[in-house]
Parts: sequence; structure tokens; C-alpha cells
Amino acid sequence: MLKSLKDLFDRMIAPASESPAEVEHGLQLATAVLLVEVMRSDPEVTDAERHSVVDTLRERFALTADEGSVLLELAERTSREATDLFSFTSRINESFTIEQKVEMIEAMWRVAYADGHLDAHENHVMRRFADLLHVPHGAYANAKMRARGAG
Repeated sequence: MLKSLKDLFDRMIAPASESPAEVEHGLQLATAVLLVEVMRSDPEVTDAERHSVVDTLRERFALTADEGSVLLELAERTSREATDLFSFTSRINESFTIEQKVEMIEAMWRVAYADGHLDAHENHVMRRFADLLHVPHGAYANAKMRARGAG
């Protein structure tokens, strides 16, 4: 699985020739990278945040525990090596409906709240992602409240 996700990432430059499975893996990686970016925006990454990312990936993409962990590792490496987030946010914008993007924002908020507190930088990163994903402010605020209530 790690090799197939890595191969997919390497081919993200030419997404027009992707098979349906490659498109799905690309969405999984893009989603995972954004979740990891939220996790990394906290000065101290906790096990609770890591578990929140893996749980979100498993639920969203019907992955096994091992697949979720491998995807998290790949996303962490990809996030560290990425020069920008455009390839990830644009992939999500092209494939997700507004409802799916709001669900994504809510999942990102759950990661931010997983350790029991919200860091100022996490809040800034979340606002930035909502803008990049074209999520209206009202939907963003409602997703934040739902995530905070779930924690």
C-alpha cells in the first residue's frame, strides 16, 4: 500500500491519465496531508491528534488500521516535503462537493480539538484551509461548533 500511494504521489504531476483507483488514492493522500497540516500546526503533536487523523481516514475511506497508519506516515512525509498545498486543495476542490468539503473542515476541527485545546496557529490554519476549500464562513463556523461539541 505504501508503495502504491508513493507511486501515486510521484505521478500527481500528470493526473489526467489516472485510473479511478489512482484518483481515489490521490484524494486519500490530499485529505491526509490537510489533516496532518492541522495536526502539525500545534506546537506539540499528541497521540490523540494522530489517532484523530487515522480515525478520520479510516472512516472516510474505509481503510484498515494498518492502511490508515501507512497513509498517515506517507502524509506526514509528503507534508514535510511539500512546497505548497495547492496540489492537495485543488484535488479536493475538483472532486468534493461542498457538503464533503464541510465534512472535511469538521474532521480537521476534530483533529485541532483532539488534544483538548485550540492553539492560535491551529485556528489560523483552519481559517486558511476553509478559504482554500471555498467553504462559506457560516458552514465553517457550524463545523467548528459541531467538532467542539463532539470532543
